[in-house]
Amino acid sequence: MRIDYDQISGTLASLTKGESDVIALMATMACELHHADDRFDWTGFYRVTQPEILRIGPYQGGHGCLVIPFSRGVCGAAARTGQVQLLEDVNAFEGHIACASSTRSEIVLPVRGADGVLIGVLDIDSNQPGAFGSDDAAGLERLLRQTFGG
Repeated sequence: MRIDYDQISGTLASLTKGESDVIALMATMACELHHADDRFDWTGFYRVTQPEILRIGPYQGGHGCLVIPFSRGVCGAAARTGQVQLLEDVNAFEGHIACASSTRSEIVLPVRGADGVLIGVLDIDSNQPGAFGSDDAAGLERLLRQTFGG
């Protein structure tokens, strides 16, 4: 099954209405996204917890890396540059951090709060090569703005 971004948008709006706690929002979004698409092998957030440091947040799937500096990996690149990182083949990304050996492709998006400040990144891994495209980037960006206001 493939994610229907319009349907998930409505579901997330309903589930998160009136909620302002960032961790609760992340947990709800990670759960909904992870179970909406067979391509999503690991779905979760890394939170900015101190300058230039991401720490694991709410997620679905196997274990993730606990700490990722902005200077390392795909998640670090998304946090550092503020740009979506879309990898068809994680092995082609020099410095990729392999939290799970099954990961073949990945999409990572910066997450901003309503004030525009970076609060973390959304990381989705797939065990399929080339699993994500620009339609996923656009759909996920829309959901992040809707949920976190950034």
